[in-house]
Amino acid sequence: WSQRPRHCSKPPGNHYRVYCSHRVGCCVAVGSMSVRISAAYASVRVPATSANLGPGFDSLVLAVRFYDEVDVRPVTYATHVDVEGVGAGKVPTDDNNLVVRALRFGLEAVGASQANFDMRCRNRVPHGSGMGSSASAAVAGLMLARGLIDEPEALNDEVILQLATEMEGHPDNVAPAIYGGATVSWMEAGKAHSAQIHLDASLPVTLLVPPESIRLSTAKAREVLPEVVSREDAIFNISRAALLMLGLTGQRQLLMSATQDRLHQDYRAEVLEDSTAVMRALREEGLPAVISGAGPTVLVLDKLPSHTRNTLRRHGWSVLSPGVDTQGAVPLPL
Repeated sequence: WSQRPRHCSKPPGNHYRVYCSHRVGCCVAVGSMSVRISAAYASVRVPATSANLGPGFDSLVLAVRFYDEVDVRPVTYATHVDVEGVGAGKVPTDDNNLVVRALRFGLEAVGASQANFDMRCRNRVPHGSGMGSSASAAVAGLMLARGLIDEPEALNDEVILQLATEMEGHPDNVAPAIYGGATVSWMEAGKAHSAQIHLDASLPVTLLVPPESIRLSTAKAREVLPEVVSREDAIFNISRAALLMLGLTGQRQLLMSATQDRLHQDYRAEVLEDSTAVMRALREEGLPAVISGAGPTVLVLDKLPSHTRNTLRRHGWSVLSPGVDTQGAVPLPL
């Protein structure tokens, strides 16, 4: 964060600090000159998210009721992170932990003094699975920063959207992790934007998570995508993404057609062989299945027959039916 880009306007008043990001390309007023840590404890719950939903590559994302929970206390001794569940014994337990880094990034943005932290992470969202675990971690840290400072409005949802986008490089998973429901996200003039879809909250959601031995980084999944696509494929995805808006808001009979894609899933089949095979088999059964994010999790916007669930479980897949999260990130009671 550095000098304000020329196209950014200064907010009204003189008591706000202005921080500017050249990656996000915008400035936000993030608080007074005297923001400080005032709370002895903060806690937050953040949902998992499923991106793309078929045709909505890097833009349409759904929050689901599957959560990471994190609490933190400022301390005088060295920072330590206690990790329970996913990532225990694998992720950093010091200042290199992603949630701690996000917490410090939020404090830095509002000009608050840093501290050391005693943090506990109760992780349920699988890592490297296409369920937005890094976005959940970034949002969790920034929400914890909000909970600790004496001017929480300095880190309102809009500011957290910009800061988390700065960390993630894109706003797609970040937005529903903050706001819940289904969101459309985009960048304009370098600034992250998001709008919520008036989702049918009773929409059944099934997530099929393969064995832990089957994981794929987002970077690896992007390497196989082409730089250029045909006009025909672009028009195909535009029509399906538009149709998906109707499917998500109640016209479920449209979901099979609305979840078709030509921009990313076929190209990723070579690095997501098992997931692609499961997705295609489910679609042949008339179920609107897609690759969740960069994979390897498969998202189905429907309930699965019991025999299909049993078959997948016999092959080591986890079958989750979490439902749609409509709240987004929320502070937990002290």
